[in-house]
Amino acid sequence: MLKDKIVFITGASAGIGTACAEAFAREGCRLILAARRLEKLDTLAEKLAADHGTKCHTIELDVRDRERVNDVIENFPADWAGIDILINNAGLSRGLDKVQDALHTDWEEMIDTNVKGLLWVSRAVMPGMVERDKGHVINIGSIAGRQVYPGGNVYCATKYAVRAITQGMRIDLLGTKIRCSSVDPGMVETEFSEVRFHGDKEKGAQTYQNFPPLKAEDIAETVLFCATRPPHVNIHDVLIMPQDQAAVYASHPRGIGKDL
Repeated sequence: MLKDKIVFITGASAGIGTACAEAFAREGCRLILAARRLEKLDTLAEKLAADHGTKCHTIELDVRDRERVNDVIENFPADWAGIDILINNAGLSRGLDKVQDALHTDWEEMIDTNVKGLLWVSRAVMPGMVERDKGHVINIGSIAGRQVYPGGNVYCATKYAVRAITQGMRIDLLGTKIRCSSVDPGMVETEFSEVRFHGDKEKGAQTYQNFPPLKAEDIAETVLFCATRPPHVNIHDVLIMPQDQAAVYASHPRGIGKDL
């Protein structure tokens, strides 16, 4: 079903982005891998080529840079220009500060990446999909786009925005054959918390000690499920949570290493 489809993944150098690359590589897709860390992308591309024979096009890209996004996408080689699936995965959180205590630089980074970056990439890719009258946009949202938690203020606001933008995309694309989906995870063990705490690995790791979290692969398989439905089916959104997390603020403290 997906063999030779061109899949563009942002934030592909780690976590959910890397897991999505691996999942779609198994399906025989051609992959455009974008992230700020080109060396990691090249290493991933080499692995996927060795494991699956995957053809990859890697790009050093900061989605916050609108001009760079436009330039890259406008100048794709002709055989990479017809993007079939866009996975807007690039995103991050910074800090857990109250509004009255937070750093404006953290706010700007989250808004510029999670909201504006998603928009810049989508705006550059979607006209081609509309012209070809085919494609699928899959946005990686979050439980934080449905529930606000202490210290999550601006991060949650950005994910609420992603949810609203995704709904708006569906309305704007109505009448075309382009699908639009949102995959909203609960707690997933990735670099997310380390990034949130500005590189503090120990503090980041503590986030995942209360109960077994989701894995990046769990989210990638859900993204793949959305992409492999029959053409008349669109998965609007999926909320996927760890068994021990009922809500963003309600979890069972089972601990790691216990029976699942």
